[in-house]
Amino acid sequence: MVDDIHFHGRPVRLVLFDLDGTLADTAPDLAYALNQTLLRHGRQALPFERIRPHVSHGGLALIRAGFGIEPEHPEFQRYRQDLLAIYQDNIVRQTTLFPGMEQVLQQLERQGIGWGVVTNKPAWLTDPLMDGMGLTPRAACIVSGDTTPNSKPHPGPLLHACELAGAAPQECLYIGDAERDIAAGRAAGTSTLAALFGYLDEQDNPDSWGADDSIASPVEILEKIGLMPTR
Repeated sequence: MVDDIHFHGRPVRLVLFDLDGTLADTAPDLAYALNQTLLRHGRQALPFERIRPHVSHGGLALIRAGFGIEPEHPEFQRYRQDLLAIYQDNIVRQTTLFPGMEQVLQQLERQGIGWGVVTNKPAWLTDPLMDGMGLTPRAACIVSGDTTPNSKPHPGPLLHACELAGAAPQECLYIGDAERDIAAGRAAGTSTLAALFGYLDEQDNPDSWGADDSIASPVEILEKIGLMPTR
């Protein structure tokens, strides 16, 4: 059954997802953590819409956006540690799969296609998040930002994920919402798909990333690989 699945003429035996902004909508919990950090340090909370575009770029970007300071600032690391501690304690407070993503995962599983996660999030946050969502037993592989010596856009994490899942890179489709995701996939030799529903900001230009294709919603993944969603 898996031999019938193709993307742009290449067989697909493994689908890998970026985590934040692609597989899971983690922005509500990260925004909560940033706003709690701001309030703790006498600042005003920010509207969710102001925070969402920065989520894919991690704690550094969130502190930059919230406090308007750079890592050289003497308080930067303290604010960042506060943010991460609050986030760790609220990691699945409101986080969910993006609408339609559960349907995608189930369809992949029914077809015998493995799926996994390759994220720059450190394992001490990735693992409890995946556990809390009940996804760990289902994933063929979970590669975090500190699993391998390099993080994306280096191809190493994707190559490691393919090895763990027993698929060749050319049989893999990697889906992400940031330019570094597409760069990593291209360097690793996987097919790539840009998730336009993710945490893009005004400066992002997905057309320039060099992805093989793009999607505006998770269910379009099934259409792109010839698995029309079950009605």
